[in-house]
Amino acid sequence: MTTFETITVSSENRIANIQLNRPDKANAINATMWKELRDVFDWVDRTPEVRVAVLSGQGKHFSAGIDLEFLASISTETSDLSEGRKQEYLRQLIIELQNSVTALERCRKPVIAAIHGACMGGGIDFITACDIRYATTDARFSIKEVDLAIVADTGTLQRLPRIIGDGLFRELAYTGLEFNGEKAHSMGLVNKLFPDQSSLATGVRELATEIAAKSPLAIRGIKETLIYSRDHTVAEGLNYIATWNAAIGLSKDVQEAFAAYLQKRSAEFED
Repeated sequence: MTTFETITVSSENRIANIQLNRPDKANAINATMWKELRDVFDWVDRTPEVRVAVLSGQGKHFSAGIDLEFLASISTETSDLSEGRKQEYLRQLIIELQNSVTALERCRKPVIAAIHGACMGGGIDFITACDIRYATTDARFSIKEVDLAIVADTGTLQRLPRIIGDGLFRELAYTGLEFNGEKAHSMGLVNKLFPDQSSLATGVRELATEIAAKSPLAIRGIKETLIYSRDHTVAEGLNYIATWNAAIGLSKDVQEAFAAYLQKRSAEFED
């Protein structure tokens, strides 16, 4: 397994535990973390022994958002470029950052976010690209970019309205309003709340363990189909799943699931 500078990774019982690891900076997202996030979820995607990933933050916070020093460095790096080339450079950089966040969504394995402390700006981008979100009651959220006169550009504006609804989302995006775990739960941003970080970790581990016991083919098929259907019509989504199940609907996993049911035992699936 690759060693990362800003992220820690461990794997146990088919679950990858991925932690943002800049606790002294409240896990602010610098250039290295952007790149490593993409690399680690590419690793999760291509590693058969990993069936589920959990994303959390070390220290007191999930993530304070983008590192302001990283933002300042962009201005320095583009200062000598001419007009046109400066804009081209910035556009390409934004696309690269978008790809880092999309890596969580593109990963074929389910990704569960475990959120505590601050989850601001870029942290919101991360969690909205996850499949499921659990949080502590006192977690704090904000679409903070507006307070920096920035239009959020790595996924929040595209993904969060689909999770919490358009009207509420616009209020949060236009104001940068900070809200806690209870509010996040009431709006549907997080599925479940826990009183503290320890119980959060236990709850997320239980969920990840349950998912990891299911057929990996079925779980990957569900995620692929959900993402495809989100961006296509109902008819296109139905056609897609028909093709998908025609390909894997008679898999060994299906045979094992039926046999386990009839024999009243837990199913055992290949990675």
